[in-house]
Amino acid sequence: MRVGLITADPGHQLLADATALLTPRHEVVALDPRGGDDPASPGELADVYLLKARTPPALALARSLERRGAPVVNSAAATARCQDRTAMAERALRAGLPFAPTRTVVSLAGLAAEPPRRPVVVKSRHSRRHDLVARVDDAARLRALTADWADEPVVVQDFVPNDGWDHKLWVVAGRVFAALRRSELAAGGRGPNLPLALDALPSGWLDPVLRVGPVFSLDVYGVDLIDSGGGAPLIVDINAFPGIRGQAGAPEALAALALRTAERGGLTASRT
Repeated sequence: MRVGLITADPGHQLLADATALLTPRHEVVALDPRGGDDPASPGELADVYLLKARTPPALALARSLERRGAPVVNSAAATARCQDRTAMAERALRAGLPFAPTRTVVSLAGLAAEPPRRPVVVKSRHSRRHDLVARVDDAARLRALTADWADEPVVVQDFVPNDGWDHKLWVVAGRVFAALRRSELAAGGRGPNLPLALDALPSGWLDPVLRVGPVFSLDVYGVDLIDSGGGAPLIVDINAFPGIRGQAGAPEALAALALRTAERGGLTASRT
């Protein structure tokens, strides 16, 4: 099999470890979307591509490969849905997932013109590296953020009091991995991920996490949850193909998923 990695960082721990598992018997090639890498003909296509990058060039490359019949994990469409926090919230809430109620504002400056009357969390509408994620308790804080982010399209969620810890759950083809990490809204910085056994999760938390996959058509994804009170889970973010660093078994699960997807793609091609 030939496995393609759509990423600017093939040395990322998860990808590097999965590559080490695959290369004794299979070929792994990396395509850097920043440099315009793109196979020239269908004969050069890999049997499956893993879409780790989420930038516009990476999504464009993935769409190009899909049009030529190559299977991509996750698909470009599914990945793009998780980049738009408005679309993400609408889809999650429509499916009955316990997602934070979300409203969209054209710009942060527009929100500053009519400040919320209670604490809220403000996020960039379009998820990307170094985007805006901040707690806003008053008009002064909002004015301070507007100095740098005035034109930024944002989503707004009511701040839900919690213990300051994010439960980070990652799923690879139905296999779940978990950790705890300080919220990015917490004072003092986030710090490292801390180990979390699945049986230490509150009762009922795995069900909505596993439902995210079919709802968003994702095979590899991350879900950030907080305890909104009394052990009730609240989803605050969903990520397509997160890093999943330091989770025993994750590289094995990813390598197995890549081979299964490649085999299904080959069977489909042989029947057409």
